[in-house]
Amino acid sequence: MIFYLNPTQFIDTSLPLDLSMPLRATFDNPRAWYVDAPRIEPVRANGFIGSVAEGGAVNFRDIYFNPHGHGTHTESYGHISREIYPVSAVFDQFFFRATLISVVPKILDNGDRVVFADQLEALLSSEFTEAVIIRTLPNQQEKRSANYSGTNPCYFDVGVVALLDQLQTKHLLVDTPSVDREEDNGVLAFHHAFWNVPVEPIKNRSITELIYVPDEIMDGSYLLELQLAHFQNDASPSRPLLYALNEKKD
Repeated sequence: MIFYLNPTQFIDTSLPLDLSMPLRATFDNPRAWYVDAPRIEPVRANGFIGSVAEGGAVNFRDIYFNPHGHGTHTESYGHISREIYPVSAVFDQFFFRATLISVVPKILDNGDRVVFADQLEALLSSEFTEAVIIRTLPNQQEKRSANYSGTNPCYFDVGVVALLDQLQTKHLLVDTPSVDREEDNGVLAFHHAFWNVPVEPIKNRSITELIYVPDEIMDGSYLLELQLAHFQNDASPSRPLLYALNEKKD
């Protein structure tokens, strides 16, 4: 379907660009924070077998996973608050103007790979953008199946938040397990600054982690659709979709 955003600009909803990674019951599923592989198992109780392949009438499976550790997920300020604040409460709409950029993290003397504000400022215009999507380089296929636990993955300097504030960005999407360093003694400086915790929490912001942006998707402006399961939890598995912005030709 063709949907016009204004008299000259439109998107084709039949051509979504998927930034999510599927949840698979295998050790090839991306993992972080020392979680085991997800499990998807047929229910077996009182003679019932929830597997057609094993003789059951229907497939009826339990799924065991952690949204933060098992792939693409979106989280709310409730991730770091005493208050229970589900990620579903963040959204009253699901389409956003978005900018996709790619960046090579800087390598510090201690070996940490970090993305800084000055790198992003050179890639982002000064115009308002509701969502910023960051692809880190190199963009290895291994991101789709990596076990990040204990590897000190790339993270983001807290100074990036001031730039996002300037752009009035509400939603940040990254292809790393966290915006903060894997081990930082629980400081979580980026998370706290992004949601302005504990001063006056900004509750209508979200962070989406462990996306994967295929190489064929070019940097630039898009319309983002951010789909997520309606979990009453601080985080939910999610499926970010991009739509190319097309200009009407006379």
